[in-house]
Amino acid sequence: MLRISAGNITRVRLLVQWLFLFWIIGIGIRFGLFIAAVEQGNPQPFFGRPAGVEGFLPIGALTSLKHWLASGQIHPVHPAALVIFLAVLLMSLLAKKSFCSWICPVGTLSEVVYKLGVRLLGRNFKVWRPLDLLLQGIKYLVLFFFVKIILLDMPAFAVAAFLDTPYWAASDAKMLHFFTQISATTVTVLTVLTLLSLVYRNVWCRYLCPYGALLGVLSLLSPFKIRRNPHTCTDCRQCSQACPAGISVHSTTKVVSPECTGCLTCVAACPHQEVLVMQPSFWKRPLPVWLFPAVALSLFMVSIGVGMASGHWQTVLTYDDYRQLLPMLPYLSH
Repeated sequence: MLRISAGNITRVRLLVQWLFLFWIIGIGIRFGLFIAAVEQGNPQPFFGRPAGVEGFLPIGALTSLKHWLASGQIHPVHPAALVIFLAVLLMSLLAKKSFCSWICPVGTLSEVVYKLGVRLLGRNFKVWRPLDLLLQGIKYLVLFFFVKIILLDMPAFAVAAFLDTPYWAASDAKMLHFFTQISATTVTVLTVLTLLSLVYRNVWCRYLCPYGALLGVLSLLSPFKIRRNPHTCTDCRQCSQACPAGISVHSTTKVVSPECTGCLTCVAACPHQEVLVMQPSFWKRPLPVWLFPAVALSLFMVSIGVGMASGHWQTVLTYDDYRQLLPMLPYLSH
């Protein structure tokens, strides 16, 4: 069996993360140029609108999901938002919260910040365990709030009416202005989160992200789990010390936790071959360490490809539609 060293699998994950981050930055720049062309009144944009920008509309995607479940149809205004959302859900259902550790740009930047904290302070600090558990509940409360008001309480006709509004049509442009016309309140919040993340590892992901909470719940159903062989384990605890989520990997034979992101850091940290593996319970022989990320990333890319091939990717909104929508933005933001 091919043996991939700890350094190799860690470098592979970092490479994948940064490739996705640069790809997402490219999408943002292209969308910014598209909106700038609209605002300047250019007859035709030099850059077309990238549908991938809809990945930044998770709440709208949840609304689109309710519409799809109720009507059986994907709403045509921002279909890529739902396609990306479903791709991430499928990814988590079959391959744990791998989206968080292999693709998510917020996760990538969070790693940069806490590693910078280690360089500046010499270490990251840990929150008192009872308080840590209490704070983890915040993201689940936020998730419950959105699930309740959208999936449970919002009637199907209201969902359809919302998706037909100019507010939803202009949501991608409003999102762009959120970043390009950032408010003092937003700067303050981001500054506080960054400073906290320098001291405490993954503050946003661990305590506040409702998206991660949803993926964590779904990941409990994933057949892939970190599995420890107690017969060959030497109880060195390097796996638990390395785990970004603070999971006590060394004390269990199977990691069942919504906090596990499938980053394979524990597997990489283990000094012994095949003591820790990421694989389904029905597969008895150890799998090569690269197979799990290959499955996770393939699920994401194939799902996106299916959305494109089925015609549920590009919005029905035209360039002229955006020319009519953008002057309405100040009135749609309240």
